Amino acid sequence: MLALPVLGIGTYLAAVNLGDNFHPVIPGELYRSAQLTPRQLETYVRDNGIRTIVNLRGENKNRTWYDQEIDAARRLGVEHIDFKMSASQILTADRADQLVSILRSAPKPILIHCQAGADRTGLVAVIYSQQIAGIDQKTAERQLSIVYGHVGIPYLSGAFAMDESLQNLEKHFSRVQ
Repeated sequence: MLALPVLGIGTYLAAVNLGDNFHPVIPGELYRSAQLTPRQLETYVRDNGIRTIVNLRGENKNRTWYDQEIDAARRLGVEHIDFKMSASQILTADRADQLVSILRSAPKPILIHCQAGADRTGLVAVIYSQQIAGIDQKTAERQLSIVYGHVGIPYLSGAFAMDESLQNLEKHFSRVQ
């Protein structure tokens, strides 16, 4: 009896992680996705007026996906920013502060992405929503959820570091404000 719901959730997660996982976070201001092809990138830039891409996978010169993204951004006149994070490592308060500064000053609308658009992208969408857009905590935290492919289960998910980061950063940001 349990197999059917588990199969359904597994199918959903596979579809999310194999697709482009493109979603508006704040329409006209912030969008999120998985790694996009140049054609997908061109479509989303054109359709949403995206002016900045923030790549959460970091600089990866001589990797096909990275070189194609850099070329597409240049061709489309979009600013490209690399900000390396790992879904399996806690994002420190100092790095989070750097990220907020980058996101605050980047030309909008912004597209943030990692490989699957679920874990790192989810955490950054929460941070942006709360720290820049002023969205309440409960609403913002929905960006780091199974809806977008994030599964944060301690000891079973390498991406649980994003959930731990969020808990730590909530304390950090409440002290900063």
